[in-house]
Amino acid sequence: MTQSRKFNFSLVILCITFPFLKGIAQSDDQSNGAYREVYIKKTWERLDENKDGEFTEEDNKRIWKHLNKLLDSNGDALISFEEFSTKKQVPYLKTEGKRKLNVLYKVTKEEDLYLDIYYPKTLKEGEKLPVVIYTHGGGWAAGSRHGAANASFKTVHTALLEKGFCVVSVSYRLWKNGGNTTMRDCVIDSKDAMRYLSKHNKELGIDANRFFSFGDSAGGQIAQMLLLSPPESLKGEKSLEKYTYKMIAGVSWYGPCDFEDISLFNHDDSPNFKDRFGARITKPDTKPKDKLLLYKEMSPINYLHKNSAPLLMIQGDKDTTIPVKHAYYMAEKANEFGAPVTTLIVKNAGHNWRKVGADINPNRGNIEQSTIDYFVSHL
Repeated sequence: MTQSRKFNFSLVILCITFPFLKGIAQSDDQSNGAYREVYIKKTWERLDENKDGEFTEEDNKRIWKHLNKLLDSNGDALISFEEFSTKKQVPYLKTEGKRKLNVLYKVTKEEDLYLDIYYPKTLKEGEKLPVVIYTHGGGWAAGSRHGAANASFKTVHTALLEKGFCVVSVSYRLWKNGGNTTMRDCVIDSKDAMRYLSKHNKELGIDANRFFSFGDSAGGQIAQMLLLSPPESLKGEKSLEKYTYKMIAGVSWYGPCDFEDISLFNHDDSPNFKDRFGARITKPDTKPKDKLLLYKEMSPINYLHKNSAPLLMIQGDKDTTIPVKHAYYMAEKANEFGAPVTTLIVKNAGHNWRKVGADINPNRGNIEQSTIDYFVSHL
């Protein structure tokens, strides 16, 4: 291991289409009905933004291209809610251990927020488990907690369950253009999820003094914030404020560490570069002085210190969404402070470990294993 966005529309397509693809397990536990109901409702709301009860090519050509063959069963060039909701496949982690799906942890004026809890097969009566909290990617504007069952995340989470971890996948409010939700809300919701877990640690069988964070892209930034910012910071739900926890270690896959220095997002040092994520941190009426404070508050690097919990940052050297500059900058600051930050740079890798030119190195399997090993090494 080596020391040292522009919003990606494909993430939207992935989070909507993936559950309908072959190979996703269907929940077989008692919470299946409610789990599926909430999942279908949330996903449909993202498709049917104009609330007319149907989704067509005119609504979004790119997503329609991916969904029409899967869901337009009668060939009438539109997808009704009935067609959409008849699909029974809902993504969740297929394991031999117990699970608690659709756990309501917070109610906001925008939406109810849920988390899914997965237990190892080896769970013993009265045992208090270490917890890996997964926060999904999607530019703070897309994605869902169901991503925990997708691709590499499924591999990592399944392995961690086998190693004796409890895995929790968290939903948080998403940014919408013209809406009231900002990046700060995404972070606060995720911290409230951990406070909820702390509050209910006994009945859930978890150890609030052994929390780990894991996330990708936007979720990588949130994972860094969960790891590095003090538990008492960024308070949200009043009833959860007093509950605390202890972070042990965290892993960020291609997540940004700093928003104050926007040059870190300029992958090719273009003179025409523009701030791509500012609108997700601030609101239209945010004053300039407050804007700078929010940029600072949402930058994980500003919480880094000598006694920070250990962080592993894995970043692709060809990533144009979250450039590798972020990993180098975090490593530089960590060296200044003597903070425990490790970086793993993946050669020829773009965002989401997309191959750019030659094969990525280390390969996806080794990235997954490095992540698993890092968590296990800090148990």
